[in-house]
Amino acid sequence: MAERVAEAIPVRDLPVGAVEVPRRGRVVEGLRGYGLIAAMWIRSTMTYRTSFFLSTLGNAAITLLDFVAIYIMFSHVDELGGFALPEIALLYGSCSASLGLADLLLGNTDRVGTRIRDGSLDTMLVRPVPLLAQVAADRFALRRLGRVVQGLTVLGWAVTELDQLHWTAGKVLLVPVMITAGAAIFGAVMVAGAAFQFVAGDAAEVQNSFTYGGCTMLQYPPTVFAKDLLRGVTFIVPLAFVNWLPALHVLGRPDPLGLPGWAAYASPLVAFAVFLPASLAWRAGVRSYRSTGS
Repeated sequence: MAERVAEAIPVRDLPVGAVEVPRRGRVVEGLRGYGLIAAMWIRSTMTYRTSFFLSTLGNAAITLLDFVAIYIMFSHVDELGGFALPEIALLYGSCSASLGLADLLLGNTDRVGTRIRDGSLDTMLVRPVPLLAQVAADRFALRRLGRVVQGLTVLGWAVTELDQLHWTAGKVLLVPVMITAGAAIFGAVMVAGAAFQFVAGDAAEVQNSFTYGGCTMLQYPPTVFAKDLLRGVTFIVPLAFVNWLPALHVLGRPDPLGLPGWAAYASPLVAFAVFLPASLAWRAGVRSYRSTGS
């Protein structure tokens, strides 16, 4: 029993009188709890199917306006930073799909600051489900699938237009890996941003500047940005691994920073490397939380 207690997370995350469980069990319970909460909100959403489909369509249409602006821009120019429209569409579609997945699964983490202020976080802390699972799944918005579908649609169009590319098995496999790993990187940034809100009180816009703002930047080719910025989003906040480095390899274009070829396949490792400090920051934030006193 002593070994199990040593591996347990703080009592604060458990209901009063509950027995602490090992970390592996907490992960399983977290996934199970996340699934149950998300399923509850999905059932609630599907009660009004027409409203759901209209909101999903509206979400996709609004996010599509970003690409419409790029398309209109290319009615006046042939290239941007040496990239043609289908190549930029590949960047846009992959980034939009990755952010859409992360936003669907973890987008509600930016509400931590609000919950800290109104005291509703205290209610979550006494439930037998890990706090992060509750925060992420609360008010699960299935309509956010609209961004994912819209991004995948643009990505599919880009792939069909880039028929001159020499597709290999590695490049074909790299496309879904790029989207999945990119979603994990964005998710790690969201968790880190949520952890920062335990200190800052409300820093949702800071978090959004790295997620939504980062995705806007990644929709354009890296050749239009300064080298210092490219180094920052590669080695400090590694957003370049979301789509820039994998997409450059798929397109057969050189990396402006001259990184080795294997870096294009390093996105899953980078996602894991980013999630580790993000999870530690989240645990530290929860441990430092002292409630509102109400």
